Amino acid sequence: MNHPSDALAHFELWRSTHQADVERALSTWVTADAPAGLGEAMRYAVLDGGKRLRPLLVLGTSEAVGGGRESALRAACAVELIHAYSLVHDDMPCMDNDVLRRGKPTVHVQFGEAQALLVGDALQALAFELLVPESGVEPQLGSTLCRLLARASGGQGMAGGQAVDLASIGLALDQTALEHMHRLKTGALLQASVMMGAACGAPDENATAELQRFGAALGLAFQVVDDVLDVTADAATLGKTAGKDAAADKPTFVSLMGLESAQAYADRLLGQAHLALQATGLPRVSPLHALTDWVGRRTH
Repeated sequence: MNHPSDALAHFELWRSTHQADVERALSTWVTADAPAGLGEAMRYAVLDGGKRLRPLLVLGTSEAVGGGRESALRAACAVELIHAYSLVHDDMPCMDNDVLRRGKPTVHVQFGEAQALLVGDALQALAFELLVPESGVEPQLGSTLCRLLARASGGQGMAGGQAVDLASIGLALDQTALEHMHRLKTGALLQASVMMGAACGAPDENATAELQRFGAALGLAFQVVDDVLDVTADAATLGKTAGKDAAADKPTFVSLMGLESAQAYADRLLGQAHLALQATGLPRVSPLHALTDWVGRRTH
């Protein structure tokens, strides 16, 4: 039997190796040749920062179902480009109006608001371009990956959740409404990361359903942990402005439940994610279990 410290060391090696692969691929695919400084601003928004959780979920799930490496890496980077574009736009003055992201000035602070808007537009387009290359990804798989990513990103996913978030400032949402908002705003893209990884292989019906459950539980747990960190961590640790949600009078799991209850709820959701993984019957889910624990113990 492996000692827990051995398992953790194995995961850290797995994580750092895959993060490095994603970073190299992003650096290759997000080029500096877009005109008028746009390429430089795109690279600033994407490279040298972030946990790369979404790409790791794609790659870990693809490995669990025996998926192809090239298609999984493209899917991993596509999800990260959508995530990066959403952060660029969310930070703008017309949205969350933040000046710090990943420990450095936000894109609109560094390059101006108009350029930041174009950065988000260009990253979103590039994400889908990566999924339909001339070779390396079967057309049917490319179509499936595009559909999963588009659905998770649009009006019934991330963008829709952001709209609900903006409309909810100053309102007292109940738990059902708050969960619905965050299953769209944050959870949809995390769940899509799992399902895009699954699409790179051929899991059976049971494994597919349990992976969906896993992604849904982990996606909501991530947001609950985020709300907890917003009130317990400082800006230097977070790499972004701490206490922002409370200052903006946004409803959060902490404001609804209290800090201790929110922490306990995150633990229950993480437990549900672990149970779903166990129920897949897949033999190679250890990295996904470790990623789940990583979400629970993260500090930023």
